[in-house]
Parts: sequence; C-alpha cells; structure tokens
Amino acid sequence: MVYLDKSEEEEEEEELNLAEQEQELPFEIVEKQKQGKLRTGYTTGTSAAAATKAALLALISGKTVDCVVVSLPKEKKITIKIVGTRIEGNDSATSTVIKYAGDDPDVTDGAEICSTVSFVDQLGEIIIDGGKGVGRITKPGLGLEIGKAAINPTPLRMIEQAVREVASVPYLKQNGISVIITVPKGDEIAKRTDNPRLGIVGGISILGTTGIVLPYSTASFAASIRQSLDVSVALGTYTVVLTTGGRSEDFAKEIFGKSLPDHSYVQIGDFAGYAIKQCSKKEIHKVIIAGFIGKLTKMAMGIKQTHVRGSQVNMEFMAKLAAECNFSESVIEEIRRANTARHVSEIINKNNFSGFYDLICKRVYEQMYEHSKRELEIKVIMFEFDGNVSGQYP
Repeated sequence: MVYLDKSEEEEEEEELNLAEQEQELPFEIVEKQKQGKLRTGYTTGTSAAAATKAALLALISGKTVDCVVVSLPKEKKITIKIVGTRIEGNDSATSTVIKYAGDDPDVTDGAEICSTVSFVDQLGEIIIDGGKGVGRITKPGLGLEIGKAAINPTPLRMIEQAVREVASVPYLKQNGISVIITVPKGDEIAKRTDNPRLGIVGGISILGTTGIVLPYSTASFAASIRQSLDVSVALGTYTVVLTTGGRSEDFAKEIFGKSLPDHSYVQIGDFAGYAIKQCSKKEIHKVIIAGFIGKLTKMAMGIKQTHVRGSQVNMEFMAKLAAECNFSESVIEEIRRANTARHVSEIINKNNFSGFYDLICKRVYEQMYEHSKRELEIKVIMFEFDGNVSGQYP
C-alpha cells in the first residue's frame, strides 16, 4: 500500500476542523450543537446575489418577488427572502436582503444588503461594483485590485451567475447590465472588523466561499489571519506582532510606537500555532508574540489552539517553572493550589519574585520556534494587566 503525503491544504483543513470540534462554546450552544439545532446562515455574498436577482427580475418584468433561489458554489441552491424592491422608471431597480447569520456571532447579522441593477450602454457586459457601505481596497495583498470594491471573487461569480439566470444570452447581447451593491450601515459595521487595518476603507467586504455561514466556524477567523499576513508581505513588512486580543495589541503599540506600521499587528485570538505556521509559509522574517499570562502559559505548555477543551492552564506545570526559578517550597505549593494563571501572577507579585515570567516567555519561544520548523526569528512579550511588561524572551 502506498501512503501519500498530506498536502498543506489538507493539513490546514484538519487543523481547523480539530479546533472547531474542540473549541469551548457557551453551554446553550453546545446543547444545540448536540441536538443538531444550530441554525446556519448565509454570507454577504449570497445576500448580494439574491438582491441582484430580485432587482433584475423586477426591472425586466415590472413585478416584485418575495423570495429568490440563489445558486451557491458546488451546485447547491438556497432560497432567500427579499424584504423590499423599488423600481425606478424603466432603467433601474433596487432590492434589499437582510443578512442572516443563523446562530453564528457575525457582526453583519441583520445588515441590509442592497443591489441596484440598471441598464447601461456597454452591450453584453455585466459590470459589478460597490457603492455606499462597501469598502474599497487601498492596500495590496488582498487578492483584489487597489481602488476596486471589496467584493471577493466567489461573490462576484455568484452575482454574475444570478444575472445570467435571469437575463438570457440574446437579452444580454442587446443590453449591458450594471450592478451596484450597497450596505447602508456598512461603514459603521466595518469599524468592528479588521477592514480599516487591512486597508479596506468605507465599509464592509462582500465575502463568502461557500455561500453558507456555519455557526462558530473557525474558517473566517483563520482567513482573517491569512489576509492580514498577506497585506503585510505585499507592503514589504516582514516583521509582525501577533497579539491574543485588542488589549494586548494596544499595549504592544505603546511599546513599538510608529516603528511598526498598523498593518503589522495581527490579532490571532486562540490560533497561536496556526498563525505561526502561516507566518512561516508566507516567509515572514520576525514574529513578536504579545499577550497575558493565561494564553502565554498555554502556549508554553505546547497548546497550539488555546481555546480547545482540556487546554486549561496546568498548575503543576506552573509549579515546575517556579521550582526552576528556585522559589521556596511554600510558594511552589501555593502556586500548585492556585485557581487560575492570573492567581499565580498575584502570588508571584506578592512575593516580589523575578525570572518566572521570563521563563514562561522562554518556553513559549521554544514551542513556537519548533512549530515554525526553526524558520522564524521570534520574540515573546508578556504584559501585566495594567500594560507593564512583566516578562520577555529573548
């Protein structure tokens, strides 16, 4: 029997699937998951395609529809409700879909996604663009041309297919069709996304690779990490700061100031191992990992996805580190009985011990350096909860 090596794509998919299966979720979500009751949603790309189809149907027939069937990638279809259509004379119509994320905590859930379809002079052409609330690309590395609307390739194909399903080939030969996607509150929603950092200004992105939103999928977060790194590389920035969240990012920026551009900061959440692998694949030169004692201790323990079940901080591990620092037996035992990593830090600070936090950072360095196949220059910084640096390595 011949065994073939796994491709990078297969390894990545396995890694993300594992994270999805083992992530810690709220109790009520876990119960719904067990019962198969988690509701799926649909992407902004699917919403835009549905609104486009409804608007074009209204423009051609003069009649509005309550719902449309949208073709998804991989030959699947979905029925989408249309909440309103406005016909403007003989040349233009606008339809609206309310984005539905199901049980997924998506910031675009409930947003109005609108499509205005018009006839234009460019016979046989389908021209798709973004209007108000759809971001514009201002930086390279996003797979889209600078200056273009932030409508990703799969949604673009879905929107074009929606047009072709309504307008026959002979019809298209006699007419050009313009499609403008708008999101009335897109600029406001975008402030809660990574778009401003990535150089997507003025609104949200029209996204989706499958057309469907799977509740609590890790795929979108992983895509955000990859996209952030792509922007850094495209702009010639080969030093990135991987932070575990917004607070650690703010503290890191206080240290590095303007010496590093904004796009070099990448929030990785719980995906430490995944992010390090991506940095290695994308030939990033230097990685600075910044966070607090809890997440960094998990990384030091060798946990690559710090939200997985069973990944709680091991107090025995922390007690062993304390022993390496030659702490007294009484303090080591106190650490062994501690409730949380933060509790351990309170014990350390109360006794004014030094070296413990640096040792955690060193262990993080060792774990992540090996995980990168020794290809990255890595620095690890630990913050106190007030923003002061408590440890670092090297």
